[in-house]
Amino acid sequence: MKITVVGTGYVGLVTGTCLAEAGNQVTCTDRDEGKIAGLRAGRIPIYEPGLEELVVRNVREQRLGFATALDECVPGSDVVFIAVGTPPGETGDADLSHVMAAAEEIARHLRQYTVVVNKSTVPVGSARLVTERIAALTRVPFDVASNPEFLKEGTAIDDFMRPDRVIVGTASDRARAILGDLYAPFVRTEQPILFMDAGSAELAKYAANAMLAIRISFMNDVAALCDRLGCDVDQVRRGLGADRRIGHAFLFPGVGFGGSCLPKDVRAVMSMARQQGLDFDLLRAVERVNERQKRLLFDKALKHFGSLAGKRFALWGLAFKPKTDDMREAPSLTLVQLLTGAGAHVTAHDPVAAEVASRLVGPHVELAREPYAAAEGADALVLVTEWSEFRSPDYARLRRAMRGTLLLDGRNVWDPARARAAGFTYVGVGRAAG
Repeated sequence: MKITVVGTGYVGLVTGTCLAEAGNQVTCTDRDEGKIAGLRAGRIPIYEPGLEELVVRNVREQRLGFATALDECVPGSDVVFIAVGTPPGETGDADLSHVMAAAEEIARHLRQYTVVVNKSTVPVGSARLVTERIAALTRVPFDVASNPEFLKEGTAIDDFMRPDRVIVGTASDRARAILGDLYAPFVRTEQPILFMDAGSAELAKYAANAMLAIRISFMNDVAALCDRLGCDVDQVRRGLGADRRIGHAFLFPGVGFGGSCLPKDVRAVMSMARQQGLDFDLLRAVERVNERQKRLLFDKALKHFGSLAGKRFALWGLAFKPKTDDMREAPSLTLVQLLTGAGAHVTAHDPVAAEVASRLVGPHVELAREPYAAAEGADALVLVTEWSEFRSPDYARLRRAMRGTLLLDGRNVWDPARARAAGFTYVGVGRAAG
């Protein structure tokens, strides 16, 4: 099929590249001429494992191209994906201005029947709004479908190529058949394509992320209870996860969730609920727990030292999760602000996100090229992001490098017994019994 993808952000670029990898003719478009020029030259604007290789190969084999104007690619397209940003407004509502602008421009260039697909995360009713906007500007036949993405940063290629499920919201049999054919190569191992109405598809995306946020915050509250009762949250977690009704996924306590999806989508669900006269009290609690959790390690450090003025802290990890350079709402930003505000000196290392982080953490934070350099002379070492290379530290080397002995494990990945045997004071999240 001939495909156009409007927007070359995280979702648009991954979607377009993976569809090209399946043999489709894909053009990804963006108004940012510099970004398009970079993509044509093989420069990828985001960090995602495996993406650069796929982009370069599909461009070389002429299945994937890039453009700045929709008139170069929308005419003749079978499917046009809208994959532009929907940032939250002041009240948490998703801002649809970019989506509606894309719909208007698509309408002006339709020349044949086309399926227009909302790939952006949009509130319930957006497919109807896009349909109305396009219908006001063209007499060319078209259908609008909602096709939410379920990509995890760091594993997005695998998530797209081998999805748990594909959700398509449309009332049109014709659009349903086209999108069913488009996604058929990705569901050959019996993962379902779930067809439903557009509104239900739109809400399914938000509900999925809200449920994940609920699980994370629940375990963070359980960890807080473990700290007070002298229990080990890892043992509790294993007991919970062994229940087949619950499972093990997203039951790991830590320093809070960040990124571009969970915080934004939790707020969007609460906003949609308010507009319908419903107080989504559970998600308000999730937000409160998450904000509390972002300052957890600061509070533990303050309890240990009494005063942080003049103390040196080493941070391992800055990105909100491993395998990405995404710093949006990263817990590290809250921690850095609290530590420096209390008079502490901070040196940090992240394998990928340092360049992005340097524009956000300010001049008061020193960025080290490797983890043990960050730990040099530190009174405390804080694990914020569980990159693989941080999971098995050389404790003897750390002991020689550091001035102090406090290890704050914000992801519960270090072995407390080994750390203590090496002479460290180990503090985790809900590991009081360790």
